[in-house]
Amino acid sequence: MSVYQIVLSPTALKMLKAVQDRRIRRKLAERIDGLSKDPDKQGKALVGEFAGLRSLRAVGQRYRIIYRVKETDVTVYVLAVGLRKEGDKADIYALMKQMQDR
Repeated sequence: MSVYQIVLSPTALKMLKAVQDRRIRRKLAERIDGLSKDPDKQGKALVGEFAGLRSLRAVGQRYRIIYRVKETDVTVYVLAVGLRKEGDKADIYALMKQMQDR
């Protein structure tokens, strides 16, 4: 089993640092580090406009870690980290959509 390199996008890093609670931030970081082993077996594949990305639940199912696996590079690219708040403009998927529209 190969170990994947983890790369956080500048956006994901900023989102992670914005989490106020240190314990939650640490748990999110641990989940991200865990993606180095079998990232394709963790999280779920997203569909539609986010096809090709995966979403991993973290910290009591409230947070999502959005990432892409590049098998050729043996790398996991973490694109965003945030709360799942369906219908809210601060929802992680709403923020991802805004980033794609730029």
